[in-house]
Amino acid sequence: MTKDTKVIELEEVAIRFSGDSGDGMQLTGTLFSDATALAGNDISTFPDYPSEIRAPQGTVGGVSGFQVHFGKKKINTPGDKAHVLVAMNPAAIKANAKYLEPAATIIFDSDSFTEKNLSKAKFSTNDPFTELNLQDYNKIAAPITSMTKEALIDTQMDNKMVLRSKNMFALGLVSWMFNRQLDVIEEALKEKFGKKPEILQANINVLHAGYNYGMNMQHTTPQYLVPAANIEKGIYRNISGNMATAWGLIAGAEKAGIQLFLGSYPITPATEILQALSERKDLGVKTFQAEDEIAGICTAIGASYAGSLGVTSTSGPGLALKSEAINLAIMAELPLVVVNVQRGGPSTGLPTKTEQSDLMQALWGRNGESPMVVIAASTPNDCFDYAFKAVQITLERMTPVMLLTDGFLGNGSEPWKIPNMAELPEIKKHIAADPAKFKAYRRLDETLVREWAFPGMENFEHRIGGLEKDESGTVSHDPENHQRMCEIRAQKVANVVDMIPNIEPYGCPEGDVLIVGWGGTYGHLVSAARDLCTEGKKVGLAHFNYINPLPANTAEVFANYKKIIVCELNLGQFVAYLRDKLPQFTYNQYNKVKGLPFLVEEIKQSVTKLLEE
Repeated sequence: MTKDTKVIELEEVAIRFSGDSGDGMQLTGTLFSDATALAGNDISTFPDYPSEIRAPQGTVGGVSGFQVHFGKKKINTPGDKAHVLVAMNPAAIKANAKYLEPAATIIFDSDSFTEKNLSKAKFSTNDPFTELNLQDYNKIAAPITSMTKEALIDTQMDNKMVLRSKNMFALGLVSWMFNRQLDVIEEALKEKFGKKPEILQANINVLHAGYNYGMNMQHTTPQYLVPAANIEKGIYRNISGNMATAWGLIAGAEKAGIQLFLGSYPITPATEILQALSERKDLGVKTFQAEDEIAGICTAIGASYAGSLGVTSTSGPGLALKSEAINLAIMAELPLVVVNVQRGGPSTGLPTKTEQSDLMQALWGRNGESPMVVIAASTPNDCFDYAFKAVQITLERMTPVMLLTDGFLGNGSEPWKIPNMAELPEIKKHIAADPAKFKAYRRLDETLVREWAFPGMENFEHRIGGLEKDESGTVSHDPENHQRMCEIRAQKVANVVDMIPNIEPYGCPEGDVLIVGWGGTYGHLVSAARDLCTEGKKVGLAHFNYINPLPANTAEVFANYKKIIVCELNLGQFVAYLRDKLPQFTYNQYNKVKGLPFLVEEIKQSVTKLLEE
């Protein structure tokens, strides 16, 4: 850094990398995020890409983006709007114009602003900035394409391969602006492209070219300093929700002293869980990529029947296909964890976009009386905690558990303090020990848990399956027995309430408005509640991770507020559930179904409007 460089210190910044789906924006954003996390900033990320495998190049529908929000304080969301936009083509500017902070900085590839690309993005003039009312924004026109070609002029790479490196030029430039260390990024590139030395060196060369370009234009572009966050000491890493889920499952199996088996079929946005677990054979994990969703869950049930921890992962359409097999696990009372990474629906819907619209399917999407424990993670890193909790519940209570995450959590990332395994709670299994007392559906105590016996355990032979049974495991068509067994299975799920903590509202413990949410909306809702409390408004937040059963003190918390507003990324599924379970309260709603997470500002506006009524 030379003495001529202007340095501006900031509390927090949101940067959005945006371009065609083939421009490498996800890799660029991930590398910058990792470097930023290692620099000590708290971060939250939001990958956002088209649902089509290859959307039309240069069009707004084909724009792929990656937003990272980082700062010296606690960061709960990827940011409503970006302070810096890196745009690789005109379509990226058009797609993101409404998500920019006033006077934001726009770094764009001036080489891409051709008449053809402007036409593809459906601009009516050759001045997109005036057309989008962005005249007063700080614009940095960088010849990214031509500078990338110049940096690789001495290589033997063809033009197509050369242009695939231009995202590294943008990364180098932004790394200079925010004083990120290139050696951290280089190490990540070596890990990714180490077996392709020509590609690796090309990316490193272009990365440095972008960084040097920033240094050369320092008279017109300042550097920004975002101090490190003051966080609890420990060993941290940047982790996505899907990776955290996989590791939580592994940790749960290890604490229980049981083998983990995952039977799954690849589906966006849950596939990374299958991939992550398939890499951990060293920890005794077994994975099976089945031919379809039904086979995936059936192999997991088979593993549980044989004495392992059966897990299956999926998203909404796959969950629908698994419903009959989930019913089998409920009837057989076997331990099973079903991970549902929700996405936009219905049908194929918006596979790469986030939504919370599988709640009713999770609660009721099976035939007959088939209650199931349902829990939901709320941040990328607590996907670990709730995956672990799902394992604990399913093994200790011998009943299937569904863990709901979503595309926002699964693909998003944040710093995660790696836990000490010794500090995690023990998990107890109920393996049959006394043949003289064993009956397939004999209840051990008030929890109504049955004993677990697997094939090969001498003198514990028994029958379980999809047909209704009596206590001994004999098929029964007796009406009284069926009613009794249905009530027992329902009560067994209800009894899980003694394993879950009471809900503790954030903000005012009593007041005018209680914001209610569940799952992956936590970061936006807690940010809105914090802002409203700072403004002097008597607002609280009750955010739910345990859906069925609800925390025991839910009604008590609700009674402390004059009004309740339930905010969720669907058309009102949780609020309908609350109206059924706790009909004594009046519920207002704020719903969004756009394939996008909430904005903090829109939550604040909804609550403020309710306060004024």
